[in-house]
Amino acid sequence: MHVVVLTKSTPDDNAKITVDGSGKVTWGEGLVINSWDEYAVTEAVLLKEAHNVQATVMTVGTEEQNEALKQALAIGCDQAIRIWDDTLATYDSLQYSRAVAAAIQKLEDVDLILFGKEFMDSYTDQHIYQVGRYLGWTVLASMKKLLDVNFAAKTIKISRMVEQGMQVVSSKLPAVVGLFDDINEPKYPSFVGIRKASKAQIPVWGAAELGIDFGSIGTKLIEYSNLPERAGTVELIEGETAAEKAAALVDKLQENKIL
Repeated sequence: MHVVVLTKSTPDDNAKITVDGSGKVTWGEGLVINSWDEYAVTEAVLLKEAHNVQATVMTVGTEEQNEALKQALAIGCDQAIRIWDDTLATYDSLQYSRAVAAAIQKLEDVDLILFGKEFMDSYTDQHIYQVGRYLGWTVLASMKKLLDVNFAAKTIKISRMVEQGMQVVSSKLPAVVGLFDDINEPKYPSFVGIRKASKAQIPVWGAAELGIDFGSIGTKLIEYSNLPERAGTVELIEGETAAEKAAALVDKLQENKIL
């Protein structure tokens, strides 16, 4: 019985991201674990503790992704795996998903794959569905609460967000699940966990280790650029009372044909 959680190092939510004249991106103070993934990693560790299953954290990327892996190890995951070789240098979501699916198949005994809601750097979640498609597994996204999981019977029951409200869904395992952020209270690394993670040897699996061809990209990133600067003026509405200010505001909106 095996749970795999996917993570990624992304810019901090509050980081100021800039692009210089050569197109190089500066990610503020550096990269941190994708904020949505903190909940997914915590859920994997909670499942490990409750059901005595193995919890593996996995990522796709260069060595800078090791920080997210080590944080997940420090929180309580059993092992980490990084997928990478030079053919993934400009990977798109299909290459990413093909690589992850191949790594899952290499592990063989995986019952459940957990993803955070989305990647903060690209605000995308298509990789969740694409991994499920490559594996031929059920995909359960937008999970708000894990109601029940039975690894022996290979079943899972969750509640998830839909446009009309909440929906309760049951499925057979194995499955791919995308989590919302309020599913749990994120765990923080312990001192012992940090020491253990610092000594961890993280294997790197490329196309040769996975026995596949990652294929060619279907989309290509052309360039990065800064957002256009926003400028404007502010006019303060004067008046002795709130009623006078409201009347003056209405006059101004009518004058500018907004009302």
